[in-house]
Amino acid sequence: MGLRVGVDIGGSFTDFAVLDEKDNSVRTLKVLSRPDKPGAEVTEGLSILAKRDGINPADIGYFTHGTTVGINAVIQRKGVKLALLATRGFEDVLEVARLKITPIHNLYGRRPEPLIPRDRVFAIDERMDRDGQVARPVEAESVAAALAEVRRHGCDAVVISFLHSYRNGANERAVKALLAELAPGLPVFCSSEIWPIIREYERTITAVISGYVQPRVDHYLTSFEKALAEMGVPAAPRITKSNGGVMGVAQARAECVQMVLSGTASGVIGASYVAARCGMPRVLSLDIGGTSADVAVIMEGQPQYGTGEVVGEFQIHIPSVSVTSIGQGGGSIAWVDHHGVLKVGPDSAGSNPGPACYGRGGQNATITDAYAAVGLIGHGQLGYNSIHVDRDKATAAIGKLAERVGMSVFETAENIMRIANSEMYADVSALLSRFGIDPREFQFLAFGGAGPMMACYLARELNMQGVVIPPTPGVLSALGGLIADLKNDFIHTVYREVDASVAPVLREAFSELKERALHWLHGEQAFDGEHSLSFTADLRYLGQSFEIETRLEPDWIAQGDVQAVVSAFHREHERLFGHSDATATVQLINLRLVIAGATPKPVLRELPLATGAAEPVGQIEAYVDGAMRPMPVYHRTALCAGHRFDGPAVVMQDDCTTCVLPGMTVEVDRWGNLIISFIPS
Repeated sequence: MGLRVGVDIGGSFTDFAVLDEKDNSVRTLKVLSRPDKPGAEVTEGLSILAKRDGINPADIGYFTHGTTVGINAVIQRKGVKLALLATRGFEDVLEVARLKITPIHNLYGRRPEPLIPRDRVFAIDERMDRDGQVARPVEAESVAAALAEVRRHGCDAVVISFLHSYRNGANERAVKALLAELAPGLPVFCSSEIWPIIREYERTITAVISGYVQPRVDHYLTSFEKALAEMGVPAAPRITKSNGGVMGVAQARAECVQMVLSGTASGVIGASYVAARCGMPRVLSLDIGGTSADVAVIMEGQPQYGTGEVVGEFQIHIPSVSVTSIGQGGGSIAWVDHHGVLKVGPDSAGSNPGPACYGRGGQNATITDAYAAVGLIGHGQLGYNSIHVDRDKATAAIGKLAERVGMSVFETAENIMRIANSEMYADVSALLSRFGIDPREFQFLAFGGAGPMMACYLARELNMQGVVIPPTPGVLSALGGLIADLKNDFIHTVYREVDASVAPVLREAFSELKERALHWLHGEQAFDGEHSLSFTADLRYLGQSFEIETRLEPDWIAQGDVQAVVSAFHREHERLFGHSDATATVQLINLRLVIAGATPKPVLRELPLATGAAEPVGQIEAYVDGAMRPMPVYHRTALCAGHRFDGPAVVMQDDCTTCVLPGMTVEVDRWGNLIISFIPS
């Protein structure tokens, strides 16, 4: 029995959750992130935990962490300079993409600029046919010519994505080998090695994003491992994955795209755990940190999974928790464009210098500064006393923008808040439409350093049922990484019609996938606990463009029951679209297997029942909804189960501030969650 530590490293703060296996108790901490010196925040946090709670790093037997370094690089377009090598004649793969109008409701909308512009895409003479046979071997001269262009453009790394390489990656590997001889040390990434899926654009953009973030991720992981070693932590670190599981550092380095949604997925897993244990059937997790806001659907305590999740302006086509990431966070910078229009994001002040109100040298006004300027935050310490909010500095930063737009400081600050909400409103509305969700039936489960601060505003705009604030919202992502299972996905492309002849294909393919999965779990991850296997297939009707992932039972595979597979697809199509066609031919595109090794979970403790009314610790005035309003301030530690009070109000705690708006009421449930709902009019 020892200590299990979960760490979530965001753009502004680093959060810690420590599970003591002796009594399943959890201790938490929050410190400022150090993007200038990755790993320093871990050293600082462990040192504080040692002094405050007597935690000895040598007793840590399990260490997981999630990070937003990958997603932040994509959102802010601060990855490395890449080149793309493509099959001659198919160099426009990133430009053509899927020819979708984005966003379709915006007449002035423009498709995002590719992460690799067209002048850094170079042709290679080679060809793989659709069956995976080499129709034309790689011509070395074209590789040498492409390398010369790569060097001329000063590219830091190369992505290789050839036609039909999901069937056979031999030509991609041949070019990688040639580049290793011609340019030793040049990072090279093959699409067939990163995620070998059918569809050229989807495979290419996934490989591009992986290569785009890899050097930053690699540098970060190296610094992180060094910091743990210096602190004397014996446990090999594990990294949370986009699919809500965890993996080893070696896999994280090789498959960076698997951790692009690392910190995001950790938060969703933590929120799902709270929702399941506390009996919340329909929630949207709302994780707002310093750089981004991440929203996911949780039904009956289970997060929704899928592929093609949007990261910044692009989709990644790996299995992941279904999350919409929006470039609006507490540190998002407000600015005025050359037309005199006030805008917010996507650039963030991060943790250094951070928002102006942090007093660490930041000069730019941020969303956090807007909340400080109107008086909603800054009435106590934040980030476990790591932050002292300076309202005067926030007001000064907002004042610079106020002069340019011709409004008062209060009006400018509130408009910054409204712009941020409108950005999130648009993206969350798209998520609701995608899942066919009525927002009036859902609550936000808000967490992250800025989630409780902003959630009520967004819930009001979306006409949601209300907002739930868990007991330690600022560090819920760290808890999610701590309880995440070891988990990995495996895929095999088949691409054939489903008939009796497909039965042996199912058995052979899943047998090979299972062998790989068990080797990964017991060999590479050295896991000896209980595990589970999940079998699915990507199926569609002949003539359809996209497929549906359909769950398969192991007995169907073992017995070759093809009809059971087809029937399951018909039922799933009926459930999703309201119709099915039992007479239509069904196509099998991919077979998927997910393996998961279970990890220990903490026990949620109930709060004592209140014996009297909730007592505020102070009274403030804040500018809310266009007017100064008096409001009480409560401290979270003084609230007990059954306490009730109405908004407007502010709830302070060590890791964040909750802002409750007029027309809302708050009740504390037995688990210590703040249940915020609208007062009936």
